[in-house]
Amino acid sequence: MRIESESVTGTAGFPATPAIRATIRAAIVAAADKLTAVSTWLHDNPEISFQEFKAHDKLTTFLESEGFSVDRHYAGLETAWKATFTRGTGPTFGLNSEYDALPGVGHACGHNLICVAGIASLIGLRAAMIAHDIKGTVVLLGTPAEESGDGKVRLLERGAYDGIEACMMAHPAGESGKGVDGLIRPCLAVRSIGVEFFGKPAHAANAPYQGVNALDAANIAYMSISSMRQQLRQGEMVHGIITHGGDAPNVIPKYTAMEYYCRCGDADRLDKLIAKIVPSFHAAALATGCEVKLDISGLCADLRHAAPLAEEYANVMESEFGQHIDVDLTEAGRRMGSTDFGNVTYAMPGCHPHFVITELPPKVHTAEFAAIAATAPAHEQTYRVASGMATVGVRFLTDKAFAERTKKAWRESMDEVGGLVDVAKWGANPAHLQ
Repeated sequence: MRIESESVTGTAGFPATPAIRATIRAAIVAAADKLTAVSTWLHDNPEISFQEFKAHDKLTTFLESEGFSVDRHYAGLETAWKATFTRGTGPTFGLNSEYDALPGVGHACGHNLICVAGIASLIGLRAAMIAHDIKGTVVLLGTPAEESGDGKVRLLERGAYDGIEACMMAHPAGESGKGVDGLIRPCLAVRSIGVEFFGKPAHAANAPYQGVNALDAANIAYMSISSMRQQLRQGEMVHGIITHGGDAPNVIPKYTAMEYYCRCGDADRLDKLIAKIVPSFHAAALATGCEVKLDISGLCADLRHAAPLAEEYANVMESEFGQHIDVDLTEAGRRMGSTDFGNVTYAMPGCHPHFVITELPPKVHTAEFAAIAATAPAHEQTYRVASGMATVGVRFLTDKAFAERTKKAWRESMDEVGGLVDVAKWGANPAHLQ
């Protein structure tokens, strides 16, 4: 879908002049070989969530060598960091870099590319601010544990995003099926529920009546929730498994465990969905005489793009590189995944484009996609995307009307879901869902 905006029509006041854009591109091109070396190192040395110790040291050392002010182990998280560039007094624009990998398949979600996209954008913005006397601050947060652990949620809780007025990051994607170069779509809110049932063991043949069967409780809960699906609203999803079903067929199981994911279109509806699900676990425990323990994760909120940021990015990518970004911020366009950047978009205006790095079928979280994330074409596209984000950042820093329009659109988006919330309170095991 084509989006017209001031950047396309050339309306007076759009600050990213051809000279500024050229400065951004030149700075990123000049750094490309070094950035690709960093990305390749990350790809060859994958570390899972909250274990990104080598990546933390590699990235902070690189950023310091590039002349940025760097806070290591930022906000009390061992593998988080913050890089900052300030010139004079002005607005603050944020970027995110991810760098955790997946167990077994390494960088099959392309976080090596996400990481250098953020760094490249920072480098491009700094060059533009120096060369064209642009005032303001750019903050790049190194955010660990996106795949498992909700690192950005923890950073939000610790105030790491305080002072940032708008934030962007970009994520690689496989073939979109739409013949486009990128997508900007909302994503789902999600919480996970860990469930444990505690019974009493007994010999299954000799004295089964002496046991309390924890597997029966798990089965009852599973069937109860499966039966409930008919009554769920469109867009509400519940999927779960039994992770431990017992130890031996001839022993009444004394312990079983389950894990569920609940997803929905927004945070408020998600809590209402979970409130429907939780009684099934308690009822199963009551029916079998078991004890039950629930461990409800912190909220990974739905991703709510600020429309002006999304539109500006799409227009920049088309005018600069001839690339078509499919923007659909409606419920119908929602992607079925989830990301902890969703919580960021409840705290401030944000935008999280996906960019296509292959026209082949492999999707993220596969070994095939991991291999593609190491290729030269994937890196070339990453640097185009970084240039696009940096150009959006320039507009936010220099065009007060655009910045205010971005904030206004975000506030209106928050009104659609019940108003501003304290995202720091979306923690694990909330009392109202137990």
